[in-house]
Amino acid sequence: MASAGTGMSEREQKGCQELLDLLHTDELIALTDTVTNRLVQPDNRQEAIRAILLYSQSTEELLKRKKVFRDTIFKYLALKGIIVPPSSEKHQLINYAKHYWCEHLQDCGTGLKCEKPNIKIPEEEGKQGGGKQGGDKQEGNKQEDNKECHSLGEEFCQWFFAILNSQNPLCAKSPEEWGPQHFWDDVVLRFCYNTSEQNVEEYSGAELVSLRLLSLVKEEYLYLNPNLNSGGLKCVVSRHGLVVVAVAGTVHRNTCCLGIFEQIFGLIRCPFRENTWKIKSVHLRIVGQTALEPGTPMEKPCIKYEQQELQEFALVKPHRF
Repeated sequence: MASAGTGMSEREQKGCQELLDLLHTDELIALTDTVTNRLVQPDNRQEAIRAILLYSQSTEELLKRKKVFRDTIFKYLALKGIIVPPSSEKHQLINYAKHYWCEHLQDCGTGLKCEKPNIKIPEEEGKQGGGKQGGDKQEGNKQEDNKECHSLGEEFCQWFFAILNSQNPLCAKSPEEWGPQHFWDDVVLRFCYNTSEQNVEEYSGAELVSLRLLSLVKEEYLYLNPNLNSGGLKCVVSRHGLVVVAVAGTVHRNTCCLGIFEQIFGLIRCPFRENTWKIKSVHLRIVGQTALEPGTPMEKPCIKYEQQELQEFALVKPHRF
């Protein structure tokens, strides 16, 4: 088979080929006409599939086409043993399929790739050399590590909120790559929001966490604007290597500011890919203006946790707000 669209991996090509094979012949011919602008006239199913893959620029572009039906993607996932909610929308099914194909690639690029930070895991007190000279050196190393940790946190937030906010239909930017591949499989999300009353939701697993965060911007049209200055960002690293990134900011919908948010991430370096981090835990708290007493000014978005308190978020069990 000729090389498929430049945006497809070999595994994605194979997956799309299997999925397209579920379409009827007349549906394949119609899809070929759409993809090739009627410039290719296939004689059989195999030629049609070959042309569709060859002239598709990416997996997402192909699967989003109207002639690739939602039910076809659902049937493909079922045949592969991937159980998804029957009520899943087409864009959610596309994410499931892409994640399935990505899982089969050892070289699948996921998570944040960060070249700068080389964070050292803190040692227990008393294990490093004593005396003033040793203490000065230890203090210097600690300051350098804090600087590296903060650099990672800042770079992570710029990366995370850029791709999340790009999914907002009201955003002028084209949507960037979003999906479960940025999370560890056992990731946990704890979502607390105060509007007229307090609500708490918990999700576990890369698929559910990814889809819940996506729904905030894609279906509820929220835009999260992080405050990376003036106390809005704090970062710590545990002795086991988990990095905790805490960030505060404002929540918007179109031209309205709805309230403030506080989001705390637990990041773990991927052992199979150099300088790549994936999300292990997410704690999100949103406070809407309607939750405040009349006349109460909205507080400045900042992180009030001390370093030691943030260390508690490095625990696997979800932290309680």
